[in-house]
Amino acid sequence: MKPKKILIIRFSSIGDIVLTTPVIRLLRQQLGAEVHYLTKPAFQSIVQANPYISRVFPLREKISDTIVELRREKYDLIVDLHKNLRSQRVKLALGVKSISFNKLNRQKWLMVNLKWNLLPAQHIVDRYLAPVLPLGVTYDGLGLDYFIPESEKLDVAVLADQFFSHQEKERYDLANQRYVALVVGAAHATKRLLPEQLAEIAAQIQAPVLLLGGTEDREAGLAIAAKAGAHVVNVCGTYSLAGSASLVEQAAVVVSHDTGLMHIAAAFNRPIISIWGNTVPAFGMYPFYESGRETGAIMEVKGLPCRPCSKIGYAECPKGHFKCMKAQSIPKIVGQVHEKLLNAF
Repeated sequence: MKPKKILIIRFSSIGDIVLTTPVIRLLRQQLGAEVHYLTKPAFQSIVQANPYISRVFPLREKISDTIVELRREKYDLIVDLHKNLRSQRVKLALGVKSISFNKLNRQKWLMVNLKWNLLPAQHIVDRYLAPVLPLGVTYDGLGLDYFIPESEKLDVAVLADQFFSHQEKERYDLANQRYVALVVGAAHATKRLLPEQLAEIAAQIQAPVLLLGGTEDREAGLAIAAKAGAHVVNVCGTYSLAGSASLVEQAAVVVSHDTGLMHIAAAFNRPIISIWGNTVPAFGMYPFYESGRETGAIMEVKGLPCRPCSKIGYAECPKGHFKCMKAQSIPKIVGQVHEKLLNAF
């Protein structure tokens, strides 16, 4: 019998949760199942507006409190897309059938520590999908989902009045999506270009640039905008994640590190120039598009014997030279941006 009520577990983080959305959609649309989602409270908003999810549960401080809530739901199946000790505890406590994905931890360890690439040439979305395909679902080719609540959608035509003088507003046409979203942040420093590099990129882009990031990126954004010119506007920390997603959705091109907004941009099928430092696309976390859509461009410094130095990232380069970012070609990045801008119009 097909499961009628399913709990999906993915505790964090932004990008990883967005990458689970094809599984959510297929289980709801093709099986007709009632889908619930368990995640950390900080990430509830990512899936709260998803119409394929009936209920989102926050992971309580005491996991026993979460288990009490979940037991009342009487699930037919648990789909574990996190696969750690806490998700294992939830599965054991609920005592219902469960399936999970292959995290490839051994292969990742070998890649990071010995530089042996035994990873399959497979996106993590395909690994998330693998355990649910035997249930009778088929991937629909529609890529990722990200749903923005109506109350958090932004009107860039209105924002242009706030960002630019009248003369600049006529020159920099935000209203017709003729701007570049440049994502300043990433969770770890070794996944980010230096602020001076970002300022150089922004200064050379022949279009208005909106700098996106969280409150932790606000100071860096201000410094970048001050160096780059009047066409660059810092909105880091100004809007919620959904508000930033709205600006990403309306951008002509998105320039991003390996971070959550990159995956949100892919959900909207935006052309993405993704910039990679200590992590590598071979981990399977590169932008995942709707079948047949724009695939963007991947910018990485190949041939470094120290890369990847981590599957996540560090606060500073463990080797001290930070060549994976310092050796990035600014002209190539800017050239890719202008090429995508031309194709966009």
